[in-house]
Amino acid sequence: MEGELSLTVYRNNCKIHGTAIVEPGVELGRNVEIGPYSIIGKNVKIGDGTIIGAHVQIDGWTTIGKNNEVLTGASLGLPPQYSGYEGEKTFLIIGDNNVIREYVTMHRATPDENNETRIGNNNLFMAYSHVAHDCTLGNDIIMANSVNLAGHVTIENCVYLSGLVGVHQFVRIGKMTMVEDHTKVTKDIPPFLKVGGYPVSIHGLNHVGMRRHGISVEFRDEIEKAYNILYNNDLNISQAIDRMDKELETGDDIEYIIRFIKSSTRGICR
Repeated sequence: MEGELSLTVYRNNCKIHGTAIVEPGVELGRNVEIGPYSIIGKNVKIGDGTIIGAHVQIDGWTTIGKNNEVLTGASLGLPPQYSGYEGEKTFLIIGDNNVIREYVTMHRATPDENNETRIGNNNLFMAYSHVAHDCTLGNDIIMANSVNLAGHVTIENCVYLSGLVGVHQFVRIGKMTMVEDHTKVTKDIPPFLKVGGYPVSIHGLNHVGMRRHGISVEFRDEIEKAYNILYNNDLNISQAIDRMDKELETGDDIEYIIRFIKSSTRGICR
């Protein structure tokens, strides 16, 4: 009827607002919703139950999994902000159960070895946060308002990035880390830490995050011993690793910390 909102029932029970543009070739799962004035490019794939809000643009070779929510003004899968990009086929891959809030931007990759920017599952991206080309993000991550990741950043599982954090390209942030607001991150951050400021300083262990994610008291004690060796002694990295090997109980988390430190290419914050 005249004056009613235009809402079109699409294949597989999808609902697409009459003002939205969904180009031929788009693959939609079941029960997808696309809101007013959103634009979905021809190479996009959207999984079951995902809701796309108003004024959202999704383009390029972008795959979005199941039960995601993308809110007003988000821009996903547009070309990387990289001067050498010449239209190559590169990808943005987003997992399941993510919430992508207002005006978030996520860019597809540059044509390097992997050709993909990848987002895991169960993440929350608050308003105006940015994921640049070639980033790899795990699961259960929270990026607060206006967090900015440069290209090729790796964020492991269960990381919390507070508001207005900036992360330099090629940085890696270990799991269950908390980064306090207004922090500038230019070096790798080992797992389980709480850090803040610029230059970044260590503010202790992320005890709250470890408890919430089921790290036992025994392992928390060993993790604290590991970081006492690394940060509270006049040892270089190699000396600290040797001492950890000799003095700490063998366990997956301790081995993971040591592997993380050994594999750092940018150096770790200290």
